Amino acid sequence: MLLGKTIVVTGVASGIGQRTAELAAQMGADVIGIDVVKPTHNIGTFLQGDISNQAGVDQIISALPDSIDALCNVAGVSGTGGAAITLAINFFGLKALSEGLATKIRSGGSIINVASMAGFGWRQNTQRASAIAKLDGFPDSTQLLQDFSIPNELGYPISKEILLVWTMLAAHQAIFKSRHIRVNAVSPGPVETPILTQFRQVLGDQRVNSDVDRVGRAGTAADIAPVILFLCSDAARWVNGNNIATDGGLEASVTIEELNL
Repeated sequence: MLLGKTIVVTGVASGIGQRTAELAAQMGADVIGIDVVKPTHNIGTFLQGDISNQAGVDQIISALPDSIDALCNVAGVSGTGGAAITLAINFFGLKALSEGLATKIRSGGSIINVASMAGFGWRQNTQRASAIAKLDGFPDSTQLLQDFSIPNELGYPISKEILLVWTMLAAHQAIFKSRHIRVNAVSPGPVETPILTQFRQVLGDQRVNSDVDRVGRAGTAADIAPVILFLCSDAARWVNGNNIATDGGLEASVTIEELNL
């Protein structure tokens, strides 16, 4: 289903991004991988790039070819660096890259955002998430944290709450909708990747262990990549503005508990 398609994958140097790129190549796609560090493996074409600021995003956009079939926004950080840089990479850079590439993505193409089960709270924080999701460019980080009362230690879950809301908004945003570009998200639960240890620092061992216990095991990058690539494919041509919880049933378990089902 991906034969001959051009798939761009950010965060390609490790974890979910690496496995997504590997599997896409195995399925016949032409892969362009982007990361701040050069990967130790060779998958398709590699482009070194930094999405944490507008200049870096602009350099990536200018270097990428026309006629992209799908953009997989996998790159992200765990939050250990603080809320400002976490929001810059996990949301504002992702959004700027997606919007900047809209004219380079083929009509009928696809954007896939890797969110997280950590963004589950978007429903309780819709006003904040929606307001930030609608901001343009890279706002002043200090002012942003003050204006929206964002604690430094909650940058990661808040970034994912915003991303999930933006995914729905973007699916109906003219820049994408006019070109029939689908925008969807995938939300993993705990996944055995190199930054899982950092997530334990941010979310706490108790939270991570509880999430793993609910579903029996942590996920792997190989569990997540096929779902991302399904959304890249024509098989998902009528899937738009959705979030697929790829978490072994974690969201269902939490929802049952939260709503007393």
